[in-house]
Amino acid sequence: MNHDVYPIPSEALMRRQKQRILDRIYDHHLRLWGGSKGNVFFISDQYPGVWMEHLYDGVSWADYMPGQNEISKNHIDVFLSRQTPEGQLPCYIWANEIGYGWTQECVSVGSVCVEAIHQNPQDSEFLNRCYQGVRRWVEWLCNTHMTQGTGLIEMFCGYDTGHDNSARLNPLKYPTEYTRDGHRMPGSAAPEDCDVLPMLAPDMNACFFGNLRVLGDMADLLGLPEEAAEWRKRAEIVRQKMFEHLWDEKDQYFYDVDKHGKKHKIRSIYITNVFSEGVMDYDLGNEVFDRYIANPREFWTPYPLPAVSVSDPQWVQNLPGNSWGFYSQGLTALRSMRWMPQYGRTAEMEEIMRRWVSAWSHSTTTQFGQELHPITGEPSQCSQWYSSCMLYYLHAIRRLYGI
Repeated sequence: MNHDVYPIPSEALMRRQKQRILDRIYDHHLRLWGGSKGNVFFISDQYPGVWMEHLYDGVSWADYMPGQNEISKNHIDVFLSRQTPEGQLPCYIWANEIGYGWTQECVSVGSVCVEAIHQNPQDSEFLNRCYQGVRRWVEWLCNTHMTQGTGLIEMFCGYDTGHDNSARLNPLKYPTEYTRDGHRMPGSAAPEDCDVLPMLAPDMNACFFGNLRVLGDMADLLGLPEEAAEWRKRAEIVRQKMFEHLWDEKDQYFYDVDKHGKKHKIRSIYITNVFSEGVMDYDLGNEVFDRYIANPREFWTPYPLPAVSVSDPQWVQNLPGNSWGFYSQGLTALRSMRWMPQYGRTAEMEEIMRRWVSAWSHSTTTQFGQELHPITGEPSQCSQWYSSCMLYYLHAIRRLYGI
């Protein structure tokens, strides 16, 4: 690494930044919310509340601060407690509203549950709550989001992905939420007036696969071997369907596929969701990693990993903040810790950490915000004191520098 381009912060500076983050977290981010029985991990002032997209935040904090393992359990339980009788989980819980208009599952709920179960072994009932909740969530997805008979679940609106302002959503009539006559439609409603929706999405189906796979793990823990075998069988079918419908062998990439079976070819960072859930085996994953993730012409920019490949014609630099069509996102960086070591890419994970620590240690504008310019490292003005960025910084300086 060129330390002139990515200067290593002094230990004193990193310690000051660490203390600022911890002060901020304890003052603003650990709080009771949505009827929770204990503290959960709040995102930021710009995103007031807790969101499905950020379910991993609680686990990440508990991993950093083992004496507060109950945070991960509380964070999951507040979503499980708001699950509908049909099995739908809320996409967000605000002060005065609980949202059921889209899915926005960006790390499989089941995977987060399994990590929290291991963090909270003293709660013997938590495992069963998670197993039943994730099972019902999967059943709801199968009952509502499988309208085309492909064996895969479908995107009904752009917010299902959490990829706000990405060019992958441009062909959609509903790039944000699905509305009719000015009214928000429920997340179980499939659009009937869009040329491309419902759509098959790699990231959504990676999470679907992940939930089925870890339901097998939870069933094993509960002493239910026959159910475990059935969940794993179903997971393997979803994996096969993803390769059948979404995989492009020539490009070695998964793509969104519309209701007519047409692939919408944009090299989106959703490929990391496919890595995160373990859809690709070790060898194929490393081939895709070398071709795309570690490629400076694709995702290995000075400040990795941009939300769209920098060589893709649909990568647009002039977008404002909260852009999944341009910036390198704190959420992507934090989630990289879940999957890069599993593919033998610890060195690359730590290199990303070094560059992000350098950028945020020396930033004089936004304080630990949502995203970085992938070329210059300049932060957008979106969402200061953003949970994922703060958590990633804390994990990174401890891992890299022992702070």
